[in-house]
Parts: sequence; C-alpha cells; structure tokens
Amino acid sequence: MDRRKVLKGAGLAAAAGAVASPAVAQAQPEIRWRMTSAYPKSLDTLFGAGEMISKRVAQATDNKFQIQVFAAGEIVGALQSLDAAQNGTVECAYTLSSFFIGKDPTFMFETSVPWGMNVRQHNAWMYYGGGLDLVREFMKDYNIYPIPAGQTGAQMGGWFRKEIKSIEDLKGLKMRIAGMGGQIMQKLGVVPQVLAAGDIYPALERGTLDAVEFSGPHDDEKLGFVKVAQYYYYPGFWEGGAQPSLYVNMNKWNELPAHYKAILEAACAEANAMCVAKYDAQNADAIRRLVGQGVQLRPFPRDVMEQSYKEAYKLYNDLAASNPKFKKMYDSWSTFRDKELTWFRIAELPFDYFVNQQQGQPR
Repeated sequence: MDRRKVLKGAGLAAAAGAVASPAVAQAQPEIRWRMTSAYPKSLDTLFGAGEMISKRVAQATDNKFQIQVFAAGEIVGALQSLDAAQNGTVECAYTLSSFFIGKDPTFMFETSVPWGMNVRQHNAWMYYGGGLDLVREFMKDYNIYPIPAGQTGAQMGGWFRKEIKSIEDLKGLKMRIAGMGGQIMQKLGVVPQVLAAGDIYPALERGTLDAVEFSGPHDDEKLGFVKVAQYYYYPGFWEGGAQPSLYVNMNKWNELPAHYKAILEAACAEANAMCVAKYDAQNADAIRRLVGQGVQLRPFPRDVMEQSYKEAYKLYNDLAASNPKFKKMYDSWSTFRDKELTWFRIAELPFDYFVNQQQGQPR
C-alpha cells in the first residue's frame, strides 16, 4: 500500500469534513423571533394557534428557529399588532385583518366578508382562486408577508342586554363589533365600538356597552359575557368564518433560508386546519353549557338579516367605485363566490339540510 496515497486520502477526507460542518451550520442558522398575538392567553384556541406554529417550527428545525409568542399587551396592544410587524418592533404578529380596515377597507377580504363565504369557500378562494396572491400583493405596501394561520368557523351574533325583536331595537345600541361588520351594523342604527378582547367584559359590565360580539361559544364563555348579558344571538353574519394570519415583517421574511420559509408556511397551514377543527369540537360543548346557565338563544329577526344583507353589498359596491385596490380584490372575490354558491347549492346544502332534518330520528 502506498503510504503517501493513504495520507493524501485521509487529508482530503478531513478537509471535506471541515468544509461540510460549516456548510451544515450555515444551512441551519440559529434564528430567534418574537411574535405578538392579538389575543390574551385565556383564549386557548386563538392564542394557542400562535403557540402551535412556534412549537412546530422549533421541532422541524431542531430548535434552530425559535419564535417566542407574546400575548396582547405584553409588547403592544392587539390593535397595534400590524404596526409592530410592519415597522420591525417584532418579526411577526398573529392577528386579524379586520382590525385594520380603518387603514384601508381592502383589509376586509383576508379575514372574512360579511354575508360572504363560509370557511371552505374562503379557503378555496385563498388557495386556489387567487385570493392569497392578491392579499400578498396588497400587503406589500405595508411591508408584510401574510400567511393564513387559523379559522374560527361561523361565529355567533353576539350578546345583548335586551331582546332584539326588530331592527328598531338596534337603534342607538353601543356594540363592540370589529371590522366591516361594524360599519354595516352602523347602517342599522348601532353605534359600533372596537375593543380588544381583554377590554370587552369590563365595558359590558359597566354599561359602557349594550352588546358585544367576539367569536363563538367557547371563547365567549371564557370571556365571561354570560355573567352580564342574557340574550345570545345568531348568526354572526359578518363572519361566516374568520381567518387570523401570521403577519411577517417582509425584510425578516426575505432573510429566511428557503427551507425555514417552507417550514413556517407548513406550520401555519397546520394551524389553519387545526384551529377550525378545535372550534367545531369546543363550540358544540360550550353552547350546551351556556344554555344550562340560562342563556336565551335567539335568531336575529328577519328584517335585521335582510336589511344588513342589502346594506353590505351596497357598501361594497360604493367602496369598489372609489377604491381601486378594493375593486380589484372585490371583483376576484365576488366572481369566485358566485361559482362556489352554485356548487354548494347542488351538493353541500341539500346534504346538510337533510341530515339536520333527521336529527332525533331513530338510527
């Protein structure tokens, strides 16, 4: 055996090892981010979705990429979450675009459109109807890369201190309601207020508010509204589904290695699916408990439903006529919605209707 060849081979192997180790280290950089959530820790499903994303990202990167999650108010308030991610105070925010329609009503489309699509239809538009591409194009102006990361499903219409028998009973009511739903309810005589989750109960208890909407039975039970309001209305027509997202600072997103980006998007997709599944399971139990505590379930009167629908689409058409960004999103959304409603009317709705009609029958 040629000793010189053996030594040369060993030297090359050592050199290769010396090169490979730094290359692996560079491929798996240690990154530490902060995520501000728009929700308090008591809301285990919404705050928990952010924690799920953090956990999955850490697991998939052998703890090289870690995201620390902060509840609303620990770094910034819920309504400042977009600004915090935009200006780099934090690397990302788990939040709801409805909070920010004061900046531009086009923000509405990412979360939900009142009297719009349900969860499955909304996801179809986002992922396969061009919605997510349009949302990302729009949010470039805010230095944000948005990633869908949750879903509540259809929400309740909220808690009222007094019974609502007609549209006249809404006149002058001070109601906590966020997003475009607030503007529509204002057309019906309501005085809308935008408050973060942690501020709602004290305002309702003091009588500063006459009514509140937040989410569904599971979250609403945790927030304690049953203690100060008796009437619980449905449906929450302003949110047939509500999609929170992870808002990533665009500069920080661009700095991520490609495989870290893929891991983060996959973690958000899991949170999107798991969030609505968890709500579907939890809300069914929570509504029974609330009724057991004396809650009076009520459907919104027909005139409230019909007038709110008319006002909603009048508002959208007015906004589309004056706001080019809104119009671009609205044209895509409304065309897709029409297709989806036709398909669901053929298969999904007849199936759901028949199954619901058979509830209580022997089987």
